[in-house]
Amino acid sequence: MRRRLVTMLAVAAALTVGGSAYAAHMGPVVKWQTKQFGPILATPHHLALYTWTKEKDGKVHCTGSCAALWPPLLVMKGEMVPKHVAGVMGTFGEKRRPDGHMQVTYNGKPLYTYKNDTSTKILCNGMGGWFVVKAH
Repeated sequence: MRRRLVTMLAVAAALTVGGSAYAAHMGPVVKWQTKQFGPILATPHHLALYTWTKEKDGKVHCTGSCAALWPPLLVMKGEMVPKHVAGVMGTFGEKRRPDGHMQVTYNGKPLYTYKNDTSTKILCNGMGGWFVVKAH
């Protein structure tokens, strides 16, 4: 009985470590299928990602109160942003924000979430120049 328990715990630990390693290598962006928009770019927790038309120049203009409402998708220290995501045409990268943090970009455009979105509600597509990023 004790041997079986030890084996079960070892398997559970391996699955936990394997799952964590997979999540760590997944990156900050995934392709996510929605009913409302079809395939879009999202965070691993399925929050829609947006770009802002006022950042056509590729520079970060959403700071301060704007960034409080539209949180930037930041690169965590030690995290690598993959240049490509399976099933998505385009290139991902990083851009330094005015506050010094690094932000994830898609085709050179900074990516953001919306503060009041959830994994089941995408609220602000087309409002104020903010658009959900469709995955092509």
